[in-house]
Amino acid sequence: MKQLRSILLLAVLLCSSLTGFSQETEKEEGGVNLKEILFGHIQDSYQWHVTDFGGHALIIPLPMIFYSQQSGMHVYSSSQFAHEPDANELREGPDGFYIKGAEDEKGQIVEMVGGELKPVPFDISITKTVAVLMINALILVLCILTAARWCKKHKVDDPAPKGFTGLVHMFVMTVYDDMIKPSLGAEAPKYAPYLLTCFFFIFLSNLLGVVPFPPGGGNLTGNITCTMFLALCTFLIVNVTGTRAYWKEIFWGDVPWWLKVPLPLMPFIEFFGIFTKPIALMIRLFANMLAGHVIAISLSCIIFIMFALGGVMATILGSIMTPVSVLLSIFMMLLEVLVCYIQAMVFTMLSAVFISMSHVKEHHA
Repeated sequence: MKQLRSILLLAVLLCSSLTGFSQETEKEEGGVNLKEILFGHIQDSYQWHVTDFGGHALIIPLPMIFYSQQSGMHVYSSSQFAHEPDANELREGPDGFYIKGAEDEKGQIVEMVGGELKPVPFDISITKTVAVLMINALILVLCILTAARWCKKHKVDDPAPKGFTGLVHMFVMTVYDDMIKPSLGAEAPKYAPYLLTCFFFIFLSNLLGVVPFPPGGGNLTGNITCTMFLALCTFLIVNVTGTRAYWKEIFWGDVPWWLKVPLPLMPFIEFFGIFTKPIALMIRLFANMLAGHVIAISLSCIIFIMFALGGVMATILGSIMTPVSVLLSIFMMLLEVLVCYIQAMVFTMLSAVFISMSHVKEHHA
């Protein structure tokens, strides 16, 4: 937890410093918008901004689907909305609809009604995060079905597969034998499908988040909505499948009576623990992946910060910091690949442990 707090603190400080500095450099001609570079990668948006090439932005438009109380359902392409916001921070679109915020932000969709801007009540647009989620799910299904097809055509005593299929088999057996089975024992086959799905989905999403171009480039596990859903799934499995002894230990545990009556101190603590476990899963995955992306991008931005200072000293400092920044960025990206595996492993292992704890048996004297 101390390491996690340190990473978050460093990320916040880097974000704050870059944000403040970018506000100054934006005013200068040719200044670099560091805030846009930093938050454009980690924020959700209605379009997929890939890169800038030849002075033009390479953008993948995404479908915008929402409901208006005035005119019903609407389906537009994000390319139909202005790329740059006006003086009121609004990006104008067709039929009196607007998007609040810049092009790399998932602002609120509003419509002009009677001279007033009112938010739409229902928005199911395919945003960048949703698009990345669909791509990751499709790639995961293809990878697993490829390995499953080999298993269907071969016997158990056949030689082990090679190549990509062998790599998938190695990961499956490693996760099952080293993470799931030690925690769940005889119940491991029952919960292995869910836990293996969690591991491979998180691991693949983490890896593709490191890749800077499509189908990567989306910080899916750095989005707290995604990690919250995964933690919620574990929360439901833990508490729905929990045994009678599990609930008994929560509300009437084997502790001195004065910790239970008249003030239910231990029952309250145990009941509170039901919710802290999934929250820990959610925050741990979200914070570590977000902090890794922020630090990696911030290290790259050091080059632009140095040269943006202007003058001879800026050229000297920029020349010195360029190789340092590149080397640190490469090191951070390599470390990020390791973190991709570690975070998937930690989420899967803790989920298995929490499920095992909810299947406690009755103690007989």
